Amino acid sequence: MPATPRERSVSGISAAGFHRLAYVDWGPANGDTPVLCVHGVTRQSRDFDFLANTLTRMGRRVICPDLPGRGRSERLSNPDDYALPQYCADINTVIARTGAQAVDYVGTSLGGLIGMILAGMVGTNIRRLVINDIGPYVSSTGLSRIGAYLRELPVSFTTLEKAQAYFRSVLEPYGDLTESSGIT
Repeated sequence: MPATPRERSVSGISAAGFHRLAYVDWGPANGDTPVLCVHGVTRQSRDFDFLANTLTRMGRRVICPDLPGRGRSERLSNPDDYALPQYCADINTVIARTGAQAVDYVGTSLGGLIGMILAGMVGTNIRRLVINDIGPYVSSTGLSRIGAYLRELPVSFTTLEKAQAYFRSVLEPYGDLTESSGIT
């Protein structure tokens, strides 16, 4: 039976003031070493539902935050704050909220960059680091593709169907995203 996620939030802080960081908390609330899953630049916490369900069945606690301006987290008031130092501070705040002395970290793309920075710092509480879709070097082709995607991303959609059609079109290079693929 799938686990039931708990929706939580904590206050992060930037130079401009406080902002709400949302996260999804799966599994036992007092698990020893939670798994922290951090998404990519245009994604959100629920990308990890399948992984979180699997790990929860193994008895693990899984924490999946929404970075500022994504998912259920508030936007930052200063656009210049959307940068690695702010993301690292926000993820550290989420980790502190868990009460865990250490975390096993899973990061995709931007989430991987954040994890690499935090794991490389003195006194880190990252016990294990798993990253995907990122490395210490990002090609100019990849950066151009991401930049074009972000520039063209609509602010909102009038219907769920229009949002699904848009994302299926944009994400088509990543495989079959039709109803029959099981990904909706």
